Amino acid sequence: MNMTQQHRAFVDQYSTDEVERTYRKLALRLMPFLILCYIVSYLDRANISFAKLQFMNDLGFSEAAYGLGAGLFFIGYVLFEVPSNLWMQRIGARRTLLRIMILWGLISSAMMFVNSPVQFYVMRFFLGAAEAGFFPGVILYLTYWFPAARRGRVTGFFMMGAATAGIIGGPVSTWIMVHLAGLHGLHGWQWLFLLEGLPAVVLGVAAYFYLCDQPADATWLSDREKAIVLGDLAAEEKGEPRGKGHGLREALRNPKLYVGMVGYFCVLVSFNAIGFWAPTIIREVGVTDLVEVGLLSSLVFLAGAAGTYLVGYSSDLKMERRWHLVACGAVVALCFALLPLIAHSIVFAILLLSIAAAASYGGFVVFWTIPPTFLTVTTKASGIALITSLGGIGAFVSPTLVGWMKSSTGSIYAGLAILGALTLVGAIVMLIAIPARKVPAGA
Repeated sequence: MNMTQQHRAFVDQYSTDEVERTYRKLALRLMPFLILCYIVSYLDRANISFAKLQFMNDLGFSEAAYGLGAGLFFIGYVLFEVPSNLWMQRIGARRTLLRIMILWGLISSAMMFVNSPVQFYVMRFFLGAAEAGFFPGVILYLTYWFPAARRGRVTGFFMMGAATAGIIGGPVSTWIMVHLAGLHGLHGWQWLFLLEGLPAVVLGVAAYFYLCDQPADATWLSDREKAIVLGDLAAEEKGEPRGKGHGLREALRNPKLYVGMVGYFCVLVSFNAIGFWAPTIIREVGVTDLVEVGLLSSLVFLAGAAGTYLVGYSSDLKMERRWHLVACGAVVALCFALLPLIAHSIVFAILLLSIAAAASYGGFVVFWTIPPTFLTVTTKASGIALITSLGGIGAFVSPTLVGWMKSSTGSIYAGLAILGALTLVGAIVMLIAIPARKVPAGA
């Protein structure tokens, strides 16, 4: 009996309804908490886009200094992602999230004490180092619970955390900055960093007690439910090459890994451009009230949330990844190129930013369904971490390039157009270099 026949015999033991109920139970147990953690994570790294609207004047920073500081977060992130993911394989997700979230929450709150560009650069670097491993760790963690055929949807739900952080982050951040300014002698942006850093500390402790490292440890699953999940994952694992030797060395010998790095670099440049520059663009088209900037920013990220779900759902439904990624890249490039033409129209600026956010966030989701198809069982942890770390240099380039060009030319639009073109190029590279492969039927 071959692997496909064995899996079919296994599936026949359980009704479709029972299997669906099991995965629905998994999703309802794990995803809300992981999404909440990602919301706080993204809020702590991107709330600087709102804080800058105040501290630029208070501290006398230039746009180039802001862009460099925003980007240095990702240098710290890059340096520590691979060690964090490899260590997570040894100690488990619970202990990993405990360490990561407590550290980043404390450092994020300590940003309130920054008063010079050098301090700003140092704190952003250490914030990135503290948070390193969270995102690739969760992506790896999801492979322990969901087979590939279901991973596009759950990854999409998880990615919604970034968009949701933008939806709630704008109104909440600007409200804090406006209404708490001057309280106990602190600026509004200082209260912003203090109050938005503390939830990460609480969630880090909660993760240790709430999560399980793997399905076999889940006391909230019945024996039959564990058998369904473990059986699906085992069948999928049998169909994958296991690889030989050390996972990190083997990953580095895989040519597709470097394609993934290039692709991720290009996906991230537009993804982060929206997160770090949307409030600035909204202010530059004529919105001066901080609360209004926050509310309009939330519309952009609401579109991003819709894009993560709709693109992820379409990709799973059609069992196709690469052309979805290209379509998203083309839409982002077009929207960024058109932004200078509507530089004084609030309505059209919000519309273009929203469409770009939907495509960028949707492309981000689709991208992360591709690497598990060319990484072996033994290289998934190191391969995912390598892609997020080295490919993540794009996250440094994005705000740094736009900030430098704005300081040099007075406009951010040329920088955004370059980033949009890169996003499309990266998607085309993935299309050409990664062969089409259907997602295995997980259930």
